[in-house]
Amino acid sequence: MKTYIQPGESLTLPAPYDVSSGGGVLVGGLFGFAQHDALAGADVTLERRGVFTHAKTSAQAWTVGAQVYWDDTAKVLTTTATDNTLVGAATAIAANPSDTGEVLVDGAVRA
Repeated sequence: MKTYIQPGESLTLPAPYDVSSGGGVLVGGLFGFAQHDALAGADVTLERRGVFTHAKTSAQAWTVGAQVYWDDTAKVLTTTATDNTLVGAATAIAANPSDTGEVLVDGAVRA
């Protein structure tokens, strides 16, 4: 097909801020986890589908299937919807307190 470019599970985009490998990155309505370190403005390849472990709001307990949001200010996953972007769903229980949680991201564009 002449119009096909790529599958889209991995995208290379300009990093909106300095990011470390494995860090969450929100670019407009696109969210993914960085495959490598990148400085703000440099290209970073984001994985947009799969199950990842990442820092979360420690004082939250997660249940399997709970909606998970990206807090772009604190750069953590959270179950708090207000002022945050929905990025996926929890795939494992996370205790309160705990530093990390597991999330399934599906590559959907959300704004």
